Amino acid sequence: MPDTTDTRKVREDGEEAGPEYGFPQPLFELLEKKGKPPGPLFSPRLWRSPLRGPWLTSVFGAVLLIGLPIMILTGLLSYMAYQPQFPGNAFPHKVYGLRLPYFDWPTNPSWLYRLNQGLHVGLGLALVPIVLAKLWSVIPKLFVWPPARSAAQLLERASLALLVGSILFELATGVLNIQYDYVFGFDFYTAHYYGAWVFIAAFVLHVGLKLPTMRRSLKSRRLRDELRVSLADTVPEPPDEHGLVAEDPSDPTISRRGVLAVVGGASLAVTAVTLGQTVGWRPTALLSARGQSYGDGPNDFQVNRTARTAGITDADVSSYYRLFVEGRTTLQLSREELLALPQHTAELPIACVEGWSTVQTWTGVRLRDLVQMAGVDNLDSAVITSLERQGAFSRAVLNRGQMTDSDSLLALQVNGVDLSMDHGFPARCIVPAAPGVHNTKWVSRIELREA
Repeated sequence: MPDTTDTRKVREDGEEAGPEYGFPQPLFELLEKKGKPPGPLFSPRLWRSPLRGPWLTSVFGAVLLIGLPIMILTGLLSYMAYQPQFPGNAFPHKVYGLRLPYFDWPTNPSWLYRLNQGLHVGLGLALVPIVLAKLWSVIPKLFVWPPARSAAQLLERASLALLVGSILFELATGVLNIQYDYVFGFDFYTAHYYGAWVFIAAFVLHVGLKLPTMRRSLKSRRLRDELRVSLADTVPEPPDEHGLVAEDPSDPTISRRGVLAVVGGASLAVTAVTLGQTVGWRPTALLSARGQSYGDGPNDFQVNRTARTAGITDADVSSYYRLFVEGRTTLQLSREELLALPQHTAELPIACVEGWSTVQTWTGVRLRDLVQMAGVDNLDSAVITSLERQGAFSRAVLNRGQMTDSDSLLALQVNGVDLSMDHGFPARCIVPAAPGVHNTKWVSRIELREA
């Protein structure tokens, strides 16, 4: 049998080399002979851009090093806002070791979730051009052959594959969710949550491996000086140990400042056509698929899910409608009886996971008044059930603070008129700082749970 313990090293040209390769010689020879590059993408002649190099890659990496941790933090806070400690809420509560410490999501300030989710979605979309530019700057490294020559290099490439795969998965599913297009055929919330943890692990590992290189590369030239370099004066970066600089670069067709302008301009353009959905400038929210169905008059604001889509009929909201409040005492209240109770008015936002939000003036019965009427003194949580019979929108579980806040309402009117069918007539929950899906429409039952 051949001696597979031979530890001689070989270079790419087959000669003996230093210890950096680390694979036994027979294995390397097998890769050379049997594992020929599977296609033209592995040819260095294909990747000849004179702009690629450690400095440009590090500029994009520095931007992502600021933006991606904000994305991670706001994403995890969004997860907590859904109160996953209560089974039945939209996010998964069985996460097999990936569970964050549970806490009751606050109701103050009322714009908390609006800010968090608007930042998460808006920043995520703005970073898409930068992520793509970063991938373009390192794409030759994705097609090297053999794929690895040492265990350390194999680990690095595996982490890179997880990093690239997970960030593309998170961005793709996130954008599709914003567009209300679930072509992927699985639960978005669960997949996005697990995908986020894969990305976090790969991101932390990648930063640990590449941060020293990024710092050295950024110090190699000043951004201010590079922005003064014209196309005629653009030359490749010096050859680098990582192989980002092309061996036989072509002539430049754009300067580095041009690339930075194109990528930065694309990011600003995406921000400009999506920011409106968060701050309420509807005409500028050109990329918002949701929120384009509006009501009439005072009910003219975003409708995420119409009554027709939810299967709500006129018979469901007729004079036979009753709200059941189940506590120590069970209440059955018609809409007329709810209107006869003390009414409270509050200006509150609705903010959805897709990033859009709107602020309206709501009038109705305080939820804490219903808790008191049902005789519950030691409230733990409440299950809010809709007339909608199934799906993620049919029920939500609210914590004690959300049920007892002075501005938490069973809303009967908006902007001084009755709710429209599409906005939840005859009654809907409006809770400060809660995700939009927990502002349940067409409320039929409130089950109060004591501690």
